[in-house]
Amino acid sequence: MMQPWFQDAKLGIFIHYGIYAVNGISESWSFFNGQISHEDYMKQLDGFTASQYDPEVWCELFERIGAKYVVLTTKHHDGVALWDTKANDLSTVKATPAKRDLIAPYVEACRNHDLKVGFYFSHLDWTHPDYASVFPADKDPEIAGNENYYKNRFAFPEPGKEDPEAWARFIKFHRAQLEELSTQFGDVDIYWFDGEWERTPEQFDMAGLRKQLEAWQPNAIFNSRLLGHGDFATPEQGFPIVPPEGPWEFCVTINDSWGYQTTDNNHKSVRQLVRMFAETIGMGGNMLLDVGPYEDGRLQPEQIERLEGLGSWIHKHEEAIYGTEAGLPLGLFYGASTRSKDGKSLYLFFFDPPVDQIAVKGLRSAVVKATIVGTGEELTHKRIGGLGETPGIVWIDVPQQLTDSNATVVRLDFEEPFKYYHGAGRR
Repeated sequence: MMQPWFQDAKLGIFIHYGIYAVNGISESWSFFNGQISHEDYMKQLDGFTASQYDPEVWCELFERIGAKYVVLTTKHHDGVALWDTKANDLSTVKATPAKRDLIAPYVEACRNHDLKVGFYFSHLDWTHPDYASVFPADKDPEIAGNENYYKNRFAFPEPGKEDPEAWARFIKFHRAQLEELSTQFGDVDIYWFDGEWERTPEQFDMAGLRKQLEAWQPNAIFNSRLLGHGDFATPEQGFPIVPPEGPWEFCVTINDSWGYQTTDNNHKSVRQLVRMFAETIGMGGNMLLDVGPYEDGRLQPEQIERLEGLGSWIHKHEEAIYGTEAGLPLGLFYGASTRSKDGKSLYLFFFDPPVDQIAVKGLRSAVVKATIVGTGEELTHKRIGGLGETPGIVWIDVPQQLTDSNATVVRLDFEEPFKYYHGAGRR
C-alpha cells in the first residue's frame, strides 16, 4: 500500500555500489554486452575491499542536503550480493577481500539519520546457473531463438533446450534471497526492483511475490518493476514531458553512469540538477538522484560537490519544496511551480534572470502578495488584460539583483485557495 511519506519526500538518493567499481566499468552490462568477458568481470571480486565503507558518512551528507530516502543496490544483474546470503556463495562476505555484510551498516545509518530505507534488487541474475533456462512465456522459442537479443546466453537458453525445472530452482533462489533481505534487517520502506523485462509477470509470479513481500514487510512500498503490482512509477534518465499517473519518481544519474566509471567525468552542474529537481516536484514527483561510490566506499568528490550545491539551494527554498503539491499545468507559467497544501500559496520557479518581469496566465484568484523565497523581498505585481472567463496576465517585477544563480523562487499569496483557468478563451 502506498505510504503518505513518499509523496512528501521530494528527494531520494540512489547508490549503485558493487564490484564493478573495482575496474570502474559498467555494472553488469559490460559483460552482458561483450565489452569484457564474464570471467574477467568476476575477477573484480578479488579487488573489492570496501576498505573505507562508512554509510554513516553517506547518510550524514544525504540528510544534510534534504534527502528523505535512500536506495542501495543490494544485488545488481551480476548476482553479487552485498549481504551474507545463504542462498549461494556469491557475496561480498564470502567472495571478496571485504569479507563483510554491507547492508546492515547501511540500514543502521539510514535510521540514525531519519532516512527511509530502500533496497534495490535485480529480479534477473546473469550469473546464476539456473537463470538462463527459459524464454519469456509470451515469445515463441523458435522465433525468439533467431532474434539477436535472445541469443545472449547469460539471459536465455539455446532454442530447444529450455529447462522449466531449472527455472523453478531459480525462482526458489530468488525468493530465498528476498526473504533474507525482508527478515534480517528490520523495516524496509522501499523495494526498488529492476531486471524484470526478460520474463513475464506470470513466470516471476509477481502477484504472489507482492503478497509474500507484504506479509514480511506490511508497510513497504514497491516500484513499478513488479510488472503491474507496484505502487509508483519510476521513469529513468529521460525526463517525462507529462507526469506519470499516480505517485512517481524520476531516477537520474549525476554524471552519465550509475556506478563509478573511470572514464565518465560528464557530471551535471548544480544548476542542471536544481532545474531537474524543480521540474520534477513541480509535476508532483520525487527525484531519485544516483551516486556511484569508488570501490573502497568513498563518494566521488565531484558528486559530493553537486550534492552539497543542490542541498544549499534546497535549504534556501525549502518552504517551496516540502509540504507542497504539484503546481500549475503546462502553459500557465514558463517554469516549474508548486502549491502549498492549503492552496493559499503558489511557488514559481524560474531558471534564467528575467529582463524585467515574469508572467503567470490563467489565475482567477487575486494575488495578495508576491515575495522572493529565501530572502522575503517583496515584489510589485499587477494584472493586465482579461475578458470574461479568461483572466488577465499577472506580471511580477523581479529585479535581477534579487535572482538566484541556480533558480529563483517567487511566492504568490492568496486570501483563499487559488483557482486557475486552463481553457481556450473566447472564440
